[in-house]
Amino acid sequence: MGGTRFIGVFLSRLLVKEGHQVTLFTRGKAPITQQLPGESDSEYSDFKSKILHLKGDRKDFEFVKSSLSAEGFDVVYDINGREAVEVEPILDALPNLEQFIYCSSAGVYLKSDLLPHFDPKSRHKGKLNTENLLDSRGVNWTSLRPVYIYGPLNYNPVEEWFFHRLKAGRPIPIPNSGIQITQLGHVKDLAKAFVQVLGNAKASKQVFNISGEKYVTFDGLARACAKAGGFPEPEIVHYNPKEFDFGKKKAFPFRDQHFFASIEKVKHVLGWKPEFDLVEGLADSCNLGFGRGTYGKEADFSTDDTILGKSLVLQP
Repeated sequence: MGGTRFIGVFLSRLLVKEGHQVTLFTRGKAPITQQLPGESDSEYSDFKSKILHLKGDRKDFEFVKSSLSAEGFDVVYDINGREAVEVEPILDALPNLEQFIYCSSAGVYLKSDLLPHFDPKSRHKGKLNTENLLDSRGVNWTSLRPVYIYGPLNYNPVEEWFFHRLKAGRPIPIPNSGIQITQLGHVKDLAKAFVQVLGNAKASKQVFNISGEKYVTFDGLARACAKAGGFPEPEIVHYNPKEFDFGKKKAFPFRDQHFFASIEKVKHVLGWKPEFDLVEGLADSCNLGFGRGTYGKEADFSTDDTILGKSLVLQP
């Protein structure tokens, strides 16, 4: 379900390479496949020839039931599901499903004084409700909870937000102290984790956090992006977000809090571990994405100008 924008682009390639028949269920509004930076013409042609497509809207529940039932899929990867009601017709259509593998989110975790995050009671209730549904239906399921995902083709302005400012030689405005700790995981590492749980008895009815091994502060992330992209040491400006009204615009791409999760379970149970360290992964993203002029979003410095135009910044 999904598979043409970011995570699924890398996941589908790994599955095809392992000999699986892969069908992408999408609305068909975006190209079903795209050639990746650094991918040879022959590699792409071979991949493209092996991908099947089922066009439909996952919110058209009757179509989902009829089309999936007719195909009789063995395994479902749900990359873009957000609500439990979107998953029910899939389970109804495939009573003999061997495994349902779900892309959840570390966004389910409740803000806490105890870290890493562990209590799933927060904003992504739809994701948590979906996990509960899967468990209640008695299917063989696995759920992965990424923290912040980065890498080539990222349509969320995570690392790109920093790269835009570094390229333009602008100061980087970071809320409050800049020592807030967060965590990023590379999309290629996440795709490998998705493959590793397939048919794995140890992953049955289990939830795994997936991200990088190291945590990083907001200020540290700005410097890591500069190092990865070959930019000069950034000028960082701290500000108090309570002193500004940005309307509906988002002035910073991360939650203004500590936000990270332990990946010890997936390392211990499945033997998975990330291959990319942070700077190496950011360099991969820059070289194969931003550095080629491939932007998820064009640069918008309007909130920066509001911040930098006022004296309401935190003094070091």
